[in-house]
Amino acid sequence: MPLPSKRTVAVWFDDGHIRLIEQDVPELRPGSIAVDVRASSVSPGSEFSWGRDRRDVMGGWRTLTEHRGSPEAGSEPTPYRGYSNAGIVIAIGEGVTRFAPGDRVACIGVGHAVHTDTAVVPHNLAVHLPEPVTYVEGSYGMLMGTALNALRRADLKFGETYAVVGLGVVGQLTAQLHMLAGNRVIGWDTVPFRTEIARKWGIDAAVTVGPEDPVARTREFTGGYGLDGGAIAFGGEASKAVQSLARCMKRTPDGHPVGPIVVVGLARFAYLDHEAAGETNIDIRSAMRTGPGYHDEAWESGAAYPPVLVRWTTTTNLELCMRLVAEGKLDVGSLITHVIPFADADAGISHALEDPDRMLGVVFTRDG
Repeated sequence: MPLPSKRTVAVWFDDGHIRLIEQDVPELRPGSIAVDVRASSVSPGSEFSWGRDRRDVMGGWRTLTEHRGSPEAGSEPTPYRGYSNAGIVIAIGEGVTRFAPGDRVACIGVGHAVHTDTAVVPHNLAVHLPEPVTYVEGSYGMLMGTALNALRRADLKFGETYAVVGLGVVGQLTAQLHMLAGNRVIGWDTVPFRTEIARKWGIDAAVTVGPEDPVARTREFTGGYGLDGGAIAFGGEASKAVQSLARCMKRTPDGHPVGPIVVVGLARFAYLDHEAAGETNIDIRSAMRTGPGYHDEAWESGAAYPPVLVRWTTTTNLELCMRLVAEGKLDVGSLITHVIPFADADAGISHALEDPDRMLGVVFTRDG
């Protein structure tokens, strides 16, 4: 298949709708690959947000529904157009040796792995897609890699207890990976549909916040010992969630709660309740990457870091995730609720938004 000169891109606009636009295919530079995209995943927490700096109103399916009816909604394109897709290599740039035309690949990268029919991606932001893994599953590489990096940032040991607050796709994947690593996991969310999905794939415990008290349930889950760590896996205001999570952590003999809280995403919160002695012993760790290398342009299109020094990079994290999916150990399929034809992206999203609380994994596909 020859490299086309034009491509179609699905772009979110400030009015909350998607429009398909035509643009030039990016230059195939040294160290990059061109991909005939078969599927791209939608990450609502990152792809659409509004306000002066695009962060004043965070994303989410409920937020998108509300914004579409807002009189302040404009008609300008947003800078976010997807960052995770999968497809078939159609051309390789100078110096690329890891791929050849015809290879099935999963790709990531803001500004690269967009919602389109033809993507040009730095070669270290792509990995081979094992044959059992579908393009739809492979399109979740970005969120899988982010969840795996969050696991590594937590640095828990086998058999410890962990809470994931926010059971969107990345939260569900974070919980699955912790369980694969030998930890016991409890998930929290305010949306019953999400806790239902977590129970279906086999999470150790799930709490629907509101009808249930997450602090009481979590203390019971840990047998009174307390959590060894936790994650905040949603964007926006999270002060109450962080405070509640801190109340569930294990404590020293003099009453100081300790342990890591990993922030997976763009949560905002007051650090912790300083009126409760010792709360500052909680270790807040950010995990907004897929691993070392991402956003290092020289690495993305160039040589890999020496494996003996940097074992787990963005590339090796993605490769591991795809292997886990291929082996049936990481269940992405159970998280996908809507598969929408790329050509009908806006109509498909509009239909799905009739019940936003039953939307989780959403994929645009060109496979019919």
